[in-house]
Amino acid sequence: MPDWLNIVVRSIGALLYLLLLTKILGKRQIKQLTYIEYIVGITIGSIAAFMATEMDGAIYHSLIAMAIFAIFPILMEWLSLKSKILRDFFEGKSTVLIKEGKILEDNLKKERLTSEDLMEQLRIKNVFQVADVEFALLETSGELSVLLKSQNQPVTPMHLELTVSPAEEGQTVIMDGVIMDEPLALAGLNRRWVRKELGKAGVALENVFVGQIVKGGELYLDLYDDKITVPQSQAMKQAFATLKKCQADLELFALDTKDERMKLSYQRDSVELQRIIDQVKPFLIR
Repeated sequence: MPDWLNIVVRSIGALLYLLLLTKILGKRQIKQLTYIEYIVGITIGSIAAFMATEMDGAIYHSLIAMAIFAIFPILMEWLSLKSKILRDFFEGKSTVLIKEGKILEDNLKKERLTSEDLMEQLRIKNVFQVADVEFALLETSGELSVLLKSQNQPVTPMHLELTVSPAEEGQTVIMDGVIMDEPLALAGLNRRWVRKELGKAGVALENVFVGQIVKGGELYLDLYDDKITVPQSQAMKQAFATLKKCQADLELFALDTKDERMKLSYQRDSVELQRIIDQVKPFLIR
């Protein structure tokens, strides 16, 4: 076998074997590395490069070596699950860098971080003033977790005691001008519904880059031609406006009638309808 062909075969074999080992090690090996995983990743890569280019060595020698190194993270994870001491040794501990708004300089030195490094990590978290931080923790993955002071945290509907509609998973039902049947079925809809919605919007299926079912069961469309503006569905807003009109009519009837019994009935119905409107408003107005 020519040398160049031998290198091609060895390289492809090393790549496929590395892919297999990575699948065995799991997603964590890609996202965040512990000390042992960092060492193993570098070593396996070096062995794979040696396997691809070293013509005299036997391939199975490299395969065995990579398999042995790949076993180590799995063994370490198993031991870490059994012992907190070993888990701290293999994976390390989180370090507090800011506590009650005060930077802990000794912990910065312990992690060999400068003030510039800390400020950079804070800016990545969209925090530009240390005074806004209540607590900051350097995780074992090297990422900084930040808790803002109460007065600096974003206001949520819960803070305002507002009722909002629950979050819903958006189903992508059109991709590159093709209707996706599986997510469409998960949403309890069919192709006829998609084509009906496209007809309402006056858009051809072939011109749709992405189509998603969003909150309220509406179809959001992103087109290939960005110059075309897709009209937004007004069904939810129209339903809300109709409810408000009915409630206003009940109040008007209560003012116009001279029958006290009917007046009380209209007022009671108006209050009840307003209560219903307050409940459904988060679902109709976004």
